[in-house]
Amino acid sequence: MPPLMGIEFLCRVADVLSDYLGGLNEDVIKDNFVIVYELLDEMIDNGFPLTTEPNILREMIARPNIVSKMLSVVTGNSSNVTETLPGATASCVPWRTTDPKYANNEVYVDLVEEMDATINRDGVLVKCEIYGEVQVNSHLSGLPDLTLSFANPSIFDDVRFHPCVRFRPWESHQILSFVPPDGQFKLMSYRVKKLKSTPIYVKPQLTSGAGTCNVSVLVGIRNDPGKIIDSITVQFQLPACILSADLTSNHGTVNILANKTCSWSIGRIPRDKAPSMTGTLVLETGIERLHVFPTFQVSFRIMGVALSGLQIDKLDLKNLPNRPYKGFRALTQAGEFEVRS
Repeated sequence: MPPLMGIEFLCRVADVLSDYLGGLNEDVIKDNFVIVYELLDEMIDNGFPLTTEPNILREMIARPNIVSKMLSVVTGNSSNVTETLPGATASCVPWRTTDPKYANNEVYVDLVEEMDATINRDGVLVKCEIYGEVQVNSHLSGLPDLTLSFANPSIFDDVRFHPCVRFRPWESHQILSFVPPDGQFKLMSYRVKKLKSTPIYVKPQLTSGAGTCNVSVLVGIRNDPGKIIDSITVQFQLPACILSADLTSNHGTVNILANKTCSWSIGRIPRDKAPSMTGTLVLETGIERLHVFPTFQVSFRIMGVALSGLQIDKLDLKNLPNRPYKGFRALTQAGEFEVRS
Protein backbone atom coordinates (compact mmCIF):
# COMPACT_ATOMS: atom_id res chain seq x y z
CA MET A 1 0.00 0.00 0.00
CA PRO A 2 1.34 3.50 -0.77
CA PRO A 3 2.09 5.14 2.63
CA LEU A 4 0.37 8.39 1.62
CA MET A 5 -2.85 6.46 0.97
CA GLY A 6 -3.05 5.44 4.63
CA ILE A 7 -2.26 8.97 5.82
CA GLU A 8 -4.82 10.49 3.45
CA PHE A 9 -7.50 8.03 4.59
CA LEU A 10 -6.82 8.79 8.27
CA CYS A 11 -7.06 12.52 7.54
CA ARG A 12 -10.37 11.95 5.76
CA VAL A 13 -11.70 9.91 8.72
CA ALA A 14 -10.70 12.71 11.10
CA ASP A 15 -12.42 15.34 8.89
CA VAL A 16 -15.64 13.30 8.63
CA LEU A 17 -15.78 12.61 12.39
CA SER A 18 -15.15 16.29 13.18
CA ASP A 19 -17.91 17.26 10.74
CA TYR A 20 -20.39 14.77 12.25
CA LEU A 21 -19.56 15.21 15.93
CA GLY A 22 -18.55 18.87 16.05
CA GLY A 23 -15.06 18.01 17.32
CA LEU A 24 -12.69 15.12 17.80
CA ASN A 25 -11.46 13.89 21.16
CA GLU A 26 -11.68 10.79 23.33
CA ASP A 27 -14.86 11.83 25.16
CA VAL A 28 -16.74 12.69 21.95
CA ILE A 29 -15.87 9.30 20.43
CA LYS A 30 -17.01 7.47 23.59
CA ASP A 31 -20.33 9.37 23.64
CA ASN A 32 -21.01 8.64 19.95
CA PHE A 33 -19.43 5.20 19.62
CA VAL A 34 -22.29 3.74 17.53
CA ILE A 35 -22.11 6.49 14.88
CA VAL A 36 -18.32 6.30 14.75
CA TYR A 37 -18.56 2.53 14.19
CA GLU A 38 -21.21 2.98 11.46
CA LEU A 39 -19.14 5.65 9.69
CA LEU A 40 -16.01 3.49 9.71
CA ASP A 41 -18.05 0.57 8.42
CA GLU A 42 -19.13 2.65 5.38
CA MET A 43 -15.78 4.39 4.83
CA ILE A 44 -13.66 1.24 4.62
CA ASP A 45 -14.63 -2.15 3.24
CA ASN A 46 -12.41 -5.19 3.66
CA GLY A 47 -9.36 -2.95 4.03
CA PHE A 48 -10.15 -0.71 1.04
CA PRO A 49 -11.44 2.91 1.26
CA LEU A 50 -15.03 2.98 0.00
CA THR A 51 -17.32 5.95 0.69
CA THR A 52 -15.31 8.88 2.06
CA GLU A 53 -17.32 11.84 0.75
CA PRO A 54 -19.15 13.66 3.61
CA ASN A 55 -22.13 14.62 1.40
CA ILE A 56 -22.90 10.97 0.58
CA LEU A 57 -22.26 9.76 4.13
CA ARG A 58 -24.83 12.29 5.42
CA GLU A 59 -27.45 10.64 3.19
CA MET A 60 -26.56 7.20 4.52
CA ILE A 61 -26.03 7.93 8.23
CA ALA A 62 -28.02 10.57 10.10
CA ARG A 63 -26.16 13.04 12.29
CA PRO A 64 -26.55 12.60 16.06
CA ASN A 65 -29.08 14.79 17.84
CA ILE A 66 -31.02 14.78 21.12
CA VAL A 67 -34.16 13.25 19.54
CA SER A 68 -32.28 10.31 17.98
CA LYS A 69 -30.45 9.65 21.27
CA MET A 70 -33.74 9.64 23.21
CA LEU A 71 -35.37 7.29 20.67
CA SER A 72 -32.43 4.89 20.84
CA VAL A 73 -32.76 4.76 24.64
CA VAL A 74 -36.54 4.19 24.49
CA THR A 75 -36.67 1.75 21.56
CA GLY A 76 -33.29 0.07 22.00
CA ASN A 77 -32.56 0.61 18.30
CA SER A 78 -29.36 2.64 18.09
CA SER A 79 -28.83 2.38 14.31
CA ASN A 80 -28.65 5.63 12.31
CA VAL A 81 -28.18 3.97 8.90
CA THR A 82 -30.91 4.56 6.29
CA GLU A 83 -32.70 1.64 4.64
CA THR A 84 -31.92 2.71 1.04
CA LEU A 85 -28.52 3.28 -0.56
CA PRO A 86 -27.92 6.79 -2.00
CA GLY A 87 -28.09 6.80 -5.81
CA ALA A 88 -24.70 8.56 -6.04
CA THR A 89 -22.85 5.50 -4.75
CA ALA A 90 -23.42 3.75 -8.11
CA SER A 91 -22.82 6.80 -10.33
CA CYS A 92 -19.64 7.98 -12.07
CA VAL A 93 -19.52 10.98 -9.70
CA PRO A 94 -19.92 9.31 -6.29
CA TRP A 95 -19.17 12.56 -4.44
CA ARG A 96 -22.32 14.28 -5.72
CA THR A 97 -25.93 13.82 -4.64
CA THR A 98 -28.11 12.42 -7.44
CA ASP A 99 -29.94 15.19 -9.36
CA PRO A 100 -30.33 17.92 -6.68
CA LYS A 101 -32.76 20.77 -7.50
CA TYR A 102 -32.56 24.38 -6.31
CA ALA A 103 -34.82 27.35 -7.00
CA ASN A 104 -31.76 29.64 -6.91
CA ASN A 105 -28.49 28.31 -8.27
CA GLU A 106 -25.45 29.78 -6.51
CA VAL A 107 -21.80 28.98 -5.93
CA TYR A 108 -19.35 30.69 -3.57
CA VAL A 109 -15.56 30.41 -3.73
CA ASP A 110 -13.41 31.33 -0.70
CA LEU A 111 -9.64 31.68 -0.58
CA VAL A 112 -8.62 30.92 3.02
CA GLU A 113 -4.93 31.33 3.81
CA GLU A 114 -2.75 30.86 6.88
CA MET A 115 0.63 32.56 7.17
CA ASP A 116 3.38 30.62 8.95
CA ALA A 117 6.38 32.78 9.85
CA THR A 118 9.44 32.59 12.08
CA ILE A 119 11.32 35.76 13.04
CA ASN A 120 14.58 35.43 14.99
CA ARG A 121 15.71 37.59 17.92
CA ASP A 122 17.47 40.02 15.54
CA GLY A 123 14.22 40.70 13.70
CA VAL A 124 15.28 38.76 10.60
CA LEU A 125 12.58 36.79 8.77
CA VAL A 126 13.80 33.17 8.84
CA LYS A 127 10.75 31.52 7.26
CA CYS A 128 7.53 32.84 5.77
CA GLU A 129 5.09 30.74 3.78
CA ILE A 130 1.38 30.48 3.10
CA TYR A 131 -0.80 27.40 3.46
CA GLY A 132 -4.06 28.03 1.64
CA GLU A 133 -7.32 26.36 0.73
CA VAL A 134 -9.87 26.98 -2.02
CA GLN A 135 -13.21 26.31 -0.32
CA VAL A 136 -16.37 26.05 -2.40
CA ASN A 137 -20.00 26.18 -1.31
CA SER A 138 -22.09 24.89 -4.19
CA HIS A 139 -25.88 24.84 -4.49
CA LEU A 140 -26.40 23.97 -8.15
CA SER A 141 -29.12 21.90 -9.82
CA GLY A 142 -28.48 18.85 -11.97
CA LEU A 143 -24.95 17.87 -12.99
CA PRO A 144 -23.02 21.13 -13.51
CA ASP A 145 -19.51 21.31 -14.96
CA LEU A 146 -17.29 24.05 -13.50
CA THR A 147 -13.99 25.52 -14.68
CA LEU A 148 -11.96 27.70 -12.32
CA SER A 149 -8.82 29.50 -13.47
CA PHE A 150 -6.29 31.67 -11.63
CA ALA A 151 -4.53 34.80 -12.84
CA ASN A 152 -1.16 33.64 -11.44
CA PRO A 153 -1.06 29.84 -10.89
CA SER A 154 2.76 29.86 -11.18
CA ILE A 155 3.09 30.96 -7.52
CA PHE A 156 2.03 27.49 -6.25
CA ASP A 157 4.78 25.33 -4.75
CA ASP A 158 2.58 22.37 -3.69
CA VAL A 159 -1.02 21.53 -4.56
CA ARG A 160 -3.52 18.92 -3.41
CA PHE A 161 -6.94 18.33 -4.99
CA HIS A 162 -10.37 17.01 -4.12
CA PRO A 163 -11.15 13.77 -6.03
CA CYS A 164 -13.62 15.67 -8.25
CA VAL A 165 -10.81 17.65 -9.97
CA ARG A 166 -9.76 16.37 -13.41
CA PHE A 167 -5.99 16.19 -13.41
CA ARG A 168 -5.27 16.55 -17.16
CA PRO A 169 -6.58 20.17 -17.56
CA TRP A 170 -4.53 21.20 -14.54
CA GLU A 171 -1.40 19.47 -15.79
CA SER A 172 -1.61 21.09 -19.24
CA HIS A 173 -3.14 24.55 -18.57
CA GLN A 174 -3.33 25.00 -14.74
CA ILE A 175 -7.14 25.05 -14.91
CA LEU A 176 -9.42 23.39 -12.36
CA SER A 177 -12.14 21.45 -14.19
CA PHE A 178 -14.62 19.58 -11.96
CA VAL A 179 -18.16 18.45 -11.21
CA PRO A 180 -18.65 19.79 -7.66
CA PRO A 181 -20.08 17.93 -4.67
CA ASP A 182 -23.32 19.37 -3.33
CA GLY A 183 -22.76 21.81 -0.45
CA GLN A 184 -19.51 22.91 1.13
CA PHE A 185 -16.19 21.20 0.36
CA LYS A 186 -12.44 21.87 0.04
CA LEU A 187 -11.63 21.99 -3.68
CA MET A 188 -7.85 22.22 -3.29
CA SER A 189 -5.11 23.15 -0.86
CA TYR A 190 -1.79 24.74 -1.75
CA ARG A 191 1.43 26.12 -0.35
CA VAL A 192 3.37 29.25 -1.37
CA LYS A 193 6.92 29.38 -0.01
CA LYS A 194 9.59 32.06 0.50
CA LEU A 195 7.44 35.14 1.01
CA LYS A 196 9.55 38.24 1.64
CA SER A 197 7.58 40.07 4.34
CA THR A 198 4.78 39.93 6.91
CA PRO A 199 1.86 42.38 7.30
CA ILE A 200 2.72 43.27 10.92
CA TYR A 201 5.86 43.43 13.05
CA VAL A 202 6.35 42.48 16.71
CA LYS A 203 9.50 43.78 18.41
CA PRO A 204 10.12 42.31 21.89
CA GLN A 205 12.92 43.55 24.16
CA LEU A 206 13.84 41.80 27.42
CA THR A 207 16.60 43.12 29.71
CA SER A 208 17.24 41.39 33.02
CA GLY A 209 19.43 41.93 36.05
CA ALA A 210 19.28 42.11 39.87
CA GLY A 211 16.44 39.57 40.03
CA THR A 212 14.06 41.39 37.67
CA CYS A 213 13.39 41.50 33.94
CA ASN A 214 12.05 44.53 32.06
CA VAL A 215 9.73 43.70 29.14
CA SER A 216 8.85 45.94 26.20
CA VAL A 217 6.88 44.76 23.15
CA LEU A 218 6.00 46.96 20.17
CA VAL A 219 3.46 46.02 17.49
CA GLY A 220 2.80 47.84 14.22
CA ILE A 221 1.99 47.52 10.51
CA ARG A 222 4.99 46.59 8.35
CA ASN A 223 3.29 46.19 4.95
CA ASP A 224 -0.21 47.60 4.63
CA PRO A 225 -2.31 44.96 2.79
CA GLY A 226 -4.95 47.55 1.91
CA LYS A 227 -7.51 45.94 4.21
CA ILE A 228 -8.09 46.19 7.96
CA ILE A 229 -5.94 43.90 10.12
CA ASP A 230 -7.99 42.85 13.14
CA SER A 231 -8.15 40.22 15.91
CA ILE A 232 -4.45 40.83 16.66
CA THR A 233 -3.27 38.88 19.72
CA VAL A 234 0.23 38.36 21.13
CA GLN A 235 0.81 35.43 23.51
CA PHE A 236 3.87 34.12 25.30
CA GLN A 237 4.63 31.63 28.03
CA LEU A 238 6.28 33.06 31.12
CA PRO A 239 9.43 31.09 32.05
CA ALA A 240 9.16 28.77 35.06
CA CYS A 241 11.56 30.94 37.09
CA ILE A 242 9.15 33.92 37.08
CA LEU A 243 7.45 34.57 40.44
CA SER A 244 5.20 37.46 39.41
CA ALA A 245 4.55 39.76 36.47
CA ASP A 246 3.25 43.32 36.23
CA LEU A 247 2.41 44.13 32.60
CA THR A 248 0.40 47.00 31.12
CA SER A 249 -0.35 48.24 27.60
CA ASN A 250 -1.32 51.55 25.98
CA HIS A 251 -3.87 49.74 23.78
CA GLY A 252 -5.87 46.55 24.31
CA THR A 253 -5.95 44.31 27.38
CA VAL A 254 -3.27 42.16 29.01
CA ASN A 255 -4.24 38.97 30.89
CA ILE A 256 -2.00 36.48 32.69
CA LEU A 257 -3.66 33.06 32.80
CA ALA A 258 -3.29 30.37 35.47
CA ASN A 259 -0.83 28.35 33.34
CA LYS A 260 1.55 31.35 33.22
CA THR A 261 0.50 32.32 29.70
CA CYS A 262 0.43 36.04 29.03
CA SER A 263 -2.17 37.11 26.45
CA TRP A 264 -2.26 40.62 25.00
CA SER A 265 -5.43 41.26 22.97
CA ILE A 266 -4.91 44.25 20.67
CA GLY A 267 -7.77 43.96 18.17
CA ARG A 268 -7.08 46.62 15.52
CA ILE A 269 -4.00 48.84 15.40
CA PRO A 270 -5.04 52.49 15.88
CA ARG A 271 -3.88 55.13 13.40
CA ASP A 272 -2.53 57.59 15.98
CA LYS A 273 -0.21 55.31 18.01
CA ALA A 274 1.71 52.04 17.90
CA PRO A 275 0.47 49.54 20.53
CA SER A 276 3.09 48.75 23.17
CA MET A 277 3.22 46.52 26.24
CA THR A 278 5.66 47.20 29.05
CA GLY A 279 6.23 45.79 32.51
CA THR A 280 8.46 43.99 34.96
CA LEU A 281 8.94 40.28 35.69
CA VAL A 282 10.20 39.25 39.14
CA LEU A 283 12.56 36.26 39.14
CA GLU A 284 12.86 33.58 41.81
CA THR A 285 15.19 34.21 44.73
CA GLY A 286 18.80 33.46 43.84
CA ILE A 287 18.35 34.00 40.09
CA GLU A 288 19.91 37.25 38.93
CA ARG A 289 19.26 37.12 35.20
CA LEU A 290 16.76 35.50 32.84
CA HIS A 291 18.37 32.62 30.90
CA VAL A 292 15.27 31.19 29.17
CA PHE A 293 13.66 33.66 26.80
CA PRO A 294 10.03 33.24 25.66
CA THR A 295 8.77 32.88 22.10
CA PHE A 296 5.91 35.20 21.15
CA GLN A 297 2.96 33.67 19.28
CA VAL A 298 1.12 36.18 17.09
CA SER A 299 -2.35 35.86 15.61
CA PHE A 300 -4.27 38.18 13.29
CA ARG A 301 -6.96 38.17 10.61
CA ILE A 302 -7.34 40.11 7.35
CA MET A 303 -10.64 39.91 5.48
CA GLY A 304 -10.78 40.50 1.74
CA VAL A 305 -7.19 39.77 0.76
CA ALA A 306 -4.99 36.73 0.06
CA LEU A 307 -1.45 37.63 1.15
CA SER A 308 0.07 35.02 -1.18
CA GLY A 309 -1.02 37.24 -4.07
CA LEU A 310 -3.26 34.52 -5.53
CA GLN A 311 -6.07 35.91 -7.70
CA ILE A 312 -9.06 34.14 -9.24
CA ASP A 313 -9.35 34.92 -12.94
CA LYS A 314 -12.77 33.49 -13.77
CA LEU A 315 -15.29 30.77 -12.97
CA ASP A 316 -17.25 29.24 -15.86
CA LEU A 317 -20.34 27.07 -15.33
CA LYS A 318 -21.94 24.69 -17.83
CA ASN A 319 -25.02 22.41 -17.87
CA LEU A 320 -27.20 24.75 -15.81
CA PRO A 321 -30.84 25.64 -16.63
CA ASN A 322 -30.49 29.32 -15.64
CA ARG A 323 -27.80 31.88 -14.84
CA PRO A 324 -26.30 31.20 -11.39
CA TYR A 325 -25.03 33.66 -8.80
CA LYS A 326 -21.25 33.57 -8.21
CA GLY A 327 -19.50 34.97 -5.14
CA PHE A 328 -15.81 35.29 -4.22
CA ARG A 329 -14.13 36.07 -0.90
CA ALA A 330 -10.64 35.96 0.59
CA LEU A 331 -9.32 35.66 4.15
CA THR A 332 -5.79 35.54 5.55
CA GLN A 333 -5.01 34.67 9.15
CA ALA A 334 -1.93 33.83 11.16
CA GLY A 335 -0.96 30.16 11.47
CA GLU A 336 2.27 29.38 13.32
CA PHE A 337 3.56 32.95 13.53
CA GLU A 338 6.49 33.06 15.96
CA VAL A 339 8.75 35.87 17.09
CA ARG A 340 11.78 34.79 19.11
CA SER A 341 13.33 36.95 21.83
